[in-house]
Amino acid sequence: MAATTTPPASISAGAGSNGGAEDRVLATAQQIVKSLNTPKEVREDMMLIFSSFDNRLSNIKTVMTDQNDALLARLEAAETVINRWDGGNDSSRHSSSSSGNHRSSSFSLSFDGSHEEATEFLSAVDEIISLLVDLSSENKPDMVDRADSALQMAMSLLEDEFRRILIRNTVPLDAERLYGSMRRVTLSFADGDVVEDFENFGLVANGDGDGSGSGSRRRLFHERGGSIGCDLWVDLINPTAVEDLKEIAEKMIQAGYEKECVQVYSMVRRDALDDCLMILHVEKLSIEEVQKIDWKSMDEKMKKWIQAIKITVRVLLAGEKKLCDEIFNGSESSKEVCFNETTKSCVMQLLNFGEAVAIGRRSSEKLFRILDMYDALANVSQTLEVMVTDDFVCNEAKGVLEALGDAARGTFVEFENNVRYETSKKPTTNGEVHPMIRYVMNYLKLIVDYAATLNSLMENEELDGLSRYDGTEEMSPLAKRMLRLITCLESNLEEKSKLYEDGGLQYVFLMNNIYYIVQKVKDSELGKLLGDDWVRKRRGQIRQYATGYLRASWSKVLAALRDESMGGGSSGSPSYGQRSNSSSSASKMALKERFKGFNASFEELYRLQTAWKVPDPQLREELRISIQEKVIPAYRDFFGRNKSQLEGGRHAGKYIKYTPDDLDSYLPDLFEGNQMVIHPRRKSS
Repeated sequence: MAATTTPPASISAGAGSNGGAEDRVLATAQQIVKSLNTPKEVREDMMLIFSSFDNRLSNIKTVMTDQNDALLARLEAAETVINRWDGGNDSSRHSSSSSGNHRSSSFSLSFDGSHEEATEFLSAVDEIISLLVDLSSENKPDMVDRADSALQMAMSLLEDEFRRILIRNTVPLDAERLYGSMRRVTLSFADGDVVEDFENFGLVANGDGDGSGSGSRRRLFHERGGSIGCDLWVDLINPTAVEDLKEIAEKMIQAGYEKECVQVYSMVRRDALDDCLMILHVEKLSIEEVQKIDWKSMDEKMKKWIQAIKITVRVLLAGEKKLCDEIFNGSESSKEVCFNETTKSCVMQLLNFGEAVAIGRRSSEKLFRILDMYDALANVSQTLEVMVTDDFVCNEAKGVLEALGDAARGTFVEFENNVRYETSKKPTTNGEVHPMIRYVMNYLKLIVDYAATLNSLMENEELDGLSRYDGTEEMSPLAKRMLRLITCLESNLEEKSKLYEDGGLQYVFLMNNIYYIVQKVKDSELGKLLGDDWVRKRRGQIRQYATGYLRASWSKVLAALRDESMGGGSSGSPSYGQRSNSSSSASKMALKERFKGFNASFEELYRLQTAWKVPDPQLREELRISIQEKVIPAYRDFFGRNKSQLEGGRHAGKYIKYTPDDLDSYLPDLFEGNQMVIHPRRKSS
């Protein structure tokens, strides 16, 4: 009796009506064959051999044929959708692309608003990707090639659509809104000082500035760029289009087209950022072109750059970072590469201009704008480093910041040298404040606003020439610089005062200028830098100049009132109006000469000193009071003692021309800068 072969339990259990078990058997057999990685013909023979062992495997060839047919059907269905979008809808897509209607949905542009068709296309892409995964273990090169071709076509279409959405949904930058939101800071002078451009400082030698040449007058002020609030935000892409862009990016990355997707995004957004810089009035200029720009135009470009660097980093780059993170959410590498490639050109354009400014010719008028540029870049550097991971760009930013710092230091030194070695030989005509003093002091007032920046830039610099000053050890680097610079300014003034032949005018010149310096220091942050003791010493110096002025200008006038001027004074101390012990020494002729000499001296001083100018009302009044206290009492005493000797005589009015009150009434005319001649108000017969 022949032995009966018992099928494996797993197969026996699947006999009869158990279709699930039969399917598992077929699947297991197919998996075994596939794992052998043999040619197609060999695998088919093996499946036939399997079928001879069990009648349940007899239809395996049919199943394999059905599976191939199913794969082919899936491929053909996906190809149909893709080909329809590429061909059948090509005209509608291009028509939609050139339409003036701004629609945010990606696929509505290509499918005339049909979201279902867009969904169908994306499903077809998913199907192709899935088919390629299924075919990866099949030896079906023809079908794989067809699937690859279909996927390439789909990716090309998606790439075009991705580009189209980016371009059509880019939101133009509203520069006016951004400028309006920036808090603007203007530094000027409360007293409305109108200063004279000083040619020795290189401000007008080339026709720069508001004037047409040396000596032009203008209001000196400096406007600093405003800061941007942390909450300022703008949409760079229409928000409703972001989800479509994200979906396309996901499909392209899933299909292995990440590089192409990133390239398209970077190219479109790079051009958009370049357009933003144009809107912000930042031009692409070479270093050579920057060096040739005149100062007035350069100043405007530097101001625009300062605004642009703040807006670019705080708003544009922050917005681009957010967009990259949203659209390429599924790929960390894509986020980084895409952001770096998108923003590199924009950032480098700004840095190149900064470098060109830093290496340019140094002159005093550029200091504040260079400091503004330095501060602007320093304030955004940390944010820039956090966002940008491109080492080249980060190193360039650090290099430009350092170069701007060097330029600021060098420009300040240039300004110091201009003050120290300024040797103009043309004095002011009426002894008023010298243009150099006005310019320098207003310049220093502006510098103080940059104290924090300059102190950090000058922190490690050695400074000579301050050893004779007490208390400088505790001073900040900038305060030491200011002290040395103003000391040089005072020495310069001493030399310039010697240009005046009139000793009295020398003292008026010194008083005017030192008083001006003191007021500028006292009424600004300079006072905190230099200290109260410095101010007190300069006030004492002004009083000494006033005493010197009285001695130089009025000694001759007062000498005519002294008795010894008649040649017969007593051996004691001189006095005004004291009668001689001998009545013969007080002859009327000598007395007439004394009155005549006084009148001539006073009239000459009046003529000269009405032309002299003391601009400050308080100083002018104090100077008049000092004259009044010195001269009027002396003349009143002389007049009271001697007028009776001449009154009633012949031509008495020729000699007694002025009463003490007359003289007092003339004093307010002094130091007004308008030359006058006395017309006597009192006439005697």
